[in-house]
Amino acid sequence: MTGGPTQGPDPDRGSSSAGTATSPPGLGSGRLNSLSVGSFELESGATLSDLTIAYRHDGPGPGEAPQVLAVHALTGSADAAGDWWAPLIGPGRALDTNQVGVLCANLLGGRYGTTGPTSPDPATGSLYGRAFPEVSTRDQARAQWRLLDALAISELALATGGSLGGMVALEVALERPGAVRTVVPMAAPAATGALAIAWNAIQLEVIERLGEDGLAIARQLAMTTYRSETDFDSRFGRRQEADGRESVVSYLDYQGRKLVERFDPATYRILVRAMDRHDIGRDRGGVVRALTALAGHSTRLTGLGISGDILYGPGQVRALVRDATAAGLEATYRELESAKGHDAFLVEWDQLGAILTEALEGIAQTA
Repeated sequence: MTGGPTQGPDPDRGSSSAGTATSPPGLGSGRLNSLSVGSFELESGATLSDLTIAYRHDGPGPGEAPQVLAVHALTGSADAAGDWWAPLIGPGRALDTNQVGVLCANLLGGRYGTTGPTSPDPATGSLYGRAFPEVSTRDQARAQWRLLDALAISELALATGGSLGGMVALEVALERPGAVRTVVPMAAPAATGALAIAWNAIQLEVIERLGEDGLAIARQLAMTTYRSETDFDSRFGRRQEADGRESVVSYLDYQGRKLVERFDPATYRILVRAMDRHDIGRDRGGVVRALTALAGHSTRLTGLGISGDILYGPGQVRALVRDATAAGLEATYRELESAKGHDAFLVEWDQLGAILTEALEGIAQTA
């Protein structure tokens, strides 16, 4: 969940405030764009009067090739192809932009160009800040579909993402059963577990009390859940820096300062709370019944667990796959073998490439 740009992307570069069905803006441009998609009602009943979504699309457009949606994790951006998943997206890569179109959009409530706490509130002219309404992963999925509609993309060959991105990818498929052929949630459960919520609560409490300083500490805590004991021991052991601090402490301090430079406490809170609420079975009769809607349309699901992940571990992903199988889906479990822990979906390129290639097998040729 550490994926994100060193500096925020410029959402105004190549931006457009409106699009048409005949010429949606930015398709195949490989550039960051932004699009106003009008008013948007949230699950809470609050309404955003003008939702703007930042996105990047690479490769051929709909009608020319199958389309893939990649969804970023907690602090990521729309720049999957140029940043956090760059080794996987492009000509000849796992998500081959000679064969498929690849879309990534900054999540609703995000920091990098999509309407969120750092956006101006049209009603006041000031930034939303803490007044930004809370959102859910379902809200975020519906916002993805609002953008897809504006770009004339009516069907996805694949929806995928890691951690929060995997949660939203699941909801994207459930929002329109039959419109997503394959969904690959990575290190993402059907519902956020109690331990993850507990870790999130500590982070949010620190931010509430200390503001930006709290955001830095929250990031330090989060980093201990994104990596593994093996990774920390091999990278840092008991080594010390020149100033006498343990190397691992210096690393955590650096990660905290780096996030403060590029992110925002109010945005962090909105996105973390969306993760806390994640439960695909809520108001759908439970997880199995929810997934049954996908089975009726022959949707395939590959749940990707990560060895050593203490945040959303293999057991949680296996449970999702078992429920999907019980619901009648063609469901498969795959596991990344890695010492990196939860963040392996941002670094294990060879294994990830093979899994994504498998997920798209046959689709590019037959779609």
